[in-house]
Order: sequence, then C-alpha cells, then structure tokens
Amino acid sequence: MFLRRHHGKKNGETYQYWTLVESVRTSRGPRQRTVATLGKLPGLDNEARLGWEHIAGILDGKARQRDFLEPAQSDPPQWATVDLGAMRVERLRRFGEVYLGLALWRRLDLDRFLNEAMEPGREQIPWSTMACILTLARFCAPSSELQIAEFWVGKTALDDLLGAAAAKVNDDRLYRGLDALLPQRDKLFAHLQKTYGELFGTTYDLLLYDVTSTYFEGQGAGNPQAKRGTSRDHRPDCVQVCIALVVTPEGLPLAYEVFDGNRTDVTTVEQIVEVMQTKYGQARRTWVMDRGMVSEQNLQMLRACGASYLVGTPKSMLKKFEHHLLEQAWPEAISGVQVKLCAVPDGVGETFVLCRSPLRREKERAIRERQIKGLTQGLEKLNASAQSGRLCDRGKAERRVGRLFQTYSRAAGLFEVKIEQRADPERKSKGKRRLSVLVRRHEQRGQWAELADGCYLLRTNLQGRSATELWQTYIGLTQVEDSFRITKHDLGLRPIYHHKQDRTQAHILVCFLALVMWRTLQHWMQTWGLGTAPRKLLEEMAEVRSLDVVLPTRTGREIRLRTVSRPEKHLAILLQRLGLPLPNRPKRIQNVVQTFTRKMQIYSKMGTSKL
Repeated sequence: MFLRRHHGKKNGETYQYWTLVESVRTSRGPRQRTVATLGKLPGLDNEARLGWEHIAGILDGKARQRDFLEPAQSDPPQWATVDLGAMRVERLRRFGEVYLGLALWRRLDLDRFLNEAMEPGREQIPWSTMACILTLARFCAPSSELQIAEFWVGKTALDDLLGAAAAKVNDDRLYRGLDALLPQRDKLFAHLQKTYGELFGTTYDLLLYDVTSTYFEGQGAGNPQAKRGTSRDHRPDCVQVCIALVVTPEGLPLAYEVFDGNRTDVTTVEQIVEVMQTKYGQARRTWVMDRGMVSEQNLQMLRACGASYLVGTPKSMLKKFEHHLLEQAWPEAISGVQVKLCAVPDGVGETFVLCRSPLRREKERAIRERQIKGLTQGLEKLNASAQSGRLCDRGKAERRVGRLFQTYSRAAGLFEVKIEQRADPERKSKGKRRLSVLVRRHEQRGQWAELADGCYLLRTNLQGRSATELWQTYIGLTQVEDSFRITKHDLGLRPIYHHKQDRTQAHILVCFLALVMWRTLQHWMQTWGLGTAPRKLLEEMAEVRSLDVVLPTRTGREIRLRTVSRPEKHLAILLQRLGLPLPNRPKRIQNVVQTFTRKMQIYSKMGTSKL
C-alpha cells in the first residue's frame, strides 16, 4: 500500500490531491487499486505539510531510517507551525568528551571483549557497561565513585549512548563493578597485546620498565600491601603501594604489577620478567631500565634467560672511565648530547656507553654549588654556637651535623667534619669543656665532581649497535615517566581512598585502562598531525552538549527533538580530520567507530601510523 500524488487543472489553476493505492494480484497479473481518495488534505497548506511523501514507506513497512551520521539537511524537510514564544530547551547534557571516550573504548574492542569475558547475571546494567562507565569517568573527569554516581553520570549523555539510565547507576553498583572487573586483569593484558598488534603492528622485542609509588589517604589498615617506603610523591607520612609498569617504546601500556609499599625497585625485576615471560613467551627481548633496578644478580638473571638489557649505572661506576672523560673527542648523538662507546676487559661481553650533556652539567653544577653554600652556612652557624658556649653537648652537635648532611646530601661527600671537646679556659668550674668544630673540604673530590658533572653511564649486552642508537633507546624510558605523570595528574591515580586490597587493585586497573585510552588518543592525534595533547582536545570536546529542543505546535502537541550542539568551526575541522563526525542525534556511535576503524586500518597498511 502506498500514496500517490495527482495533479489536475481547474479554471486555469493547478492543484494536487492524494490517493491511497494498494497492489493486488489478479489473473492478468499484478494491478494497482485505489483504496481511497484523500483529496487536498484541507487545513494543511504547503508550509505546514508534515512529509506525506514518507507515509507510503511507513504503510509498506519499509520506512527509511535516518543514518545518525548523515547531516540533518539531507532529509526532506518536515514542517509544522510552532509557537516561537513558548519554545524551550531542556535536558542539557555533556556529550563531547564521553562520545570521544566511548569511540576509543570501542575502537580498542574493549566492549566486545568485556561482554564476552564478564558473564551476565541478574544485574539490570551489564557489568561490562559499568566497567565502561568507570573508565570513561576516570578518562574524562577523575573523581570518586560517589561523585560519579551522584553528579557526573546524570550530567552526561551516557544514558543515550550506552542505554544505562542514570538513576540506576549508584555508588554501590559502581563498587560491585570494580569487583567484577578485577578478575579480568590478566585477560585484559592479553587482549591489549592482540589489539596493539592489529592496530599499530606493535612488537614486544623491546620493553621499558620502571616503578613508581602512590599513597593512601588514611591508614590503609585493610590492605596488607599498604606500607611506608620511599615516596616518589614526597609523602613519607603516608602508607603507599608501589606500581611497576611495562610499556612499549612508543609508550603504549602493556602490563603492570602492584607491590608492597616498602618494596625496593631492585627486588621487583625478577618477578616482572617472569610475569612477562608467562604472558608473552620466552622470546629474546630487550629490557630497558634505569639504575635503580640494576644489580649484578638481576643482570645475571637476564643473561641466564636469554634476554638483553640496556640499563643505567650508579654514578660511582664513572670512576672506572675517568680517562675517557678527559678525552676531547666526543661524537654528538643529537644537539647538546655527546656519547661514546667504552669497552672494558672484564665486561663479560658488555658494552658501556658514556654520555655527556652540557645542559645537564650546568644544572648539576648549579645544584651542587647551592648545596655547598647551604652546608657551609649551616656548619658556620654550628661552629659559632660551639664557640660561644651555647652548644656544649657533643651528641647534639653530631646530630645537627647529620641533619645538615641529610639536607645537603649532594655536598656532604665534599666535606669532613670532626667534633672535639677541649678545656674551657674562660670557665673556672672544674669539668666544663667547650666543643670545637673542625671542617675540612676535600679538594680532589670537588675536582672529580666537576669532571663528572653532566655525565652518566649506560650498560648493555647488545652487540652491533652504535652509541647513538643505544642512547636513543635508553631515552625511551621517558615514555614510562610520562605515563606515570599522566596517570597521577590527569587520571587521578593518587591519592587512593580505598581501604581494601581488592578495591585498591581494581582502582589501579581502571586507571590503567584510562591510560590505555589516553595513549591511544595521543597516537591517533599524532597520526593526523594534531599534536600530542589529549587534555586540550578533551577540554574542547567538553563544550559539545546534547539537548532537547521542545517546540509547541499549533495543534497543541509538543515536538521534542533530541540533538547535539554544533561545534565551533576549529573543532569541527579537527573532528573532520580525525574522522569522528558528531551525530545529529545521540543514539549510537557504532557507525563512527566503524568508520574510524577503517581509516586506521588503511593508515596502518600505509605505514604512517606505525607505533
């Protein structure tokens, strides 16, 4: 059944009317029969006509569904008489940043993976959806589960994009979502390995490894891993846990482990190597670590398992290469960095890379001079107190010297301080003695410190590599440090408010997934020449909102149109380059993700998004 338009003339004027027609089968074949004549439909002029051309499709059961990526003006116009004075806007929601985050979530295939991995139960909202909400909140606006449930979700368009009503997302359900997500941790690592390979062609023959810490608010009494240790956050007053992170040379997070807060870095290496071998096999790979991970036992373990290494060394090892430091020929790796290869007879097949940076030398020299000045002034005050007789207790004086050496640790090795007691001739009382502070400065140590300023030493068992190649590989550790900085500052890893060990582990896992999305967005932007600042893009996307436009009509009914605000011109151009157009209506983003996937696959084949 369908509608047919007819045209006619009467008294020299052209008019049109409509008939309702159906197709029927007869002995002579299919025929069309007029069911009813609808006339000109009085009361509806051309400006108020409501798209009768589409009624035929509706009657036929084949109504055309709008593609939400298609611009609104591509549809035939629909007309109604609207009371402009009563028009209003309702239900303003944050759309842009969650839309972008959800595109990344589905681009990484995390929705499909978690739907399959997390078995459904009696929950009203699937646990995979709750995991998505937790990660998107951490990615867009880091906050507590209570803040997410009571304030954030209701102000976003996630109910349209995910089909999860904001009223059903509460803090208890979010906590249970954390509990359901944690058992999937190791499977997530394996999934990311596969996804990185498909998207970016990532290999795992070179891994970067480093350790950081994050502290708790509270005593952490319910978490046996929460202990006091060396704090990278300068909060020695708080208990903490240590987090070991493994990334690819491009900064893509691969896996992590959580250790006790008092665990030293050097004791984590063997365990993390075993974990990576279990997950990714015992293929020969190269480990890049800083000097805090280095011990002869660890290097022997790496050689025994067939792995290569490129590590930093303690400053004290530079003494063995003093004659190399005095040489004049220093090839440049890049502007401002000089490197050279140095072999030693007892190196067990090892090569050392001596590096020197003039800028780093100036910085270290300025720090040392400032500490020498501070330590000298402190010792002068100590000596003045001893000379005046105000300081008579030798033990107290030695403790003050210890505190000065701790405060000015870089200058402490250049000075030798001796506290002596001598008779006080000015005091007649028997037994009264005065302290004497003797300070001697080691000139040879000072000369060596000036020579070693700006220099550091690398150690490796890799063969056939130039000094420049080895140095550039080692500098990749900045990717791990940058990941720690992003996780702590942009994704709200610290401080931890959870008291239970499993909840703490789940919190770190959500932060890890948010970091995966952050790094993916960073490489996505870099691929299209849009810089490497995801936070700036998120701030721009935060200005895009979804809203309901309510239009009262002449007939008394209201037309409610849910739409997405039009972005500023510069943001529209940026989204066009990313291949992520905004939908007209916030229903689904599957088509966007499919378009993005196709583009990234083409780009990967071209080699321009090699990561």
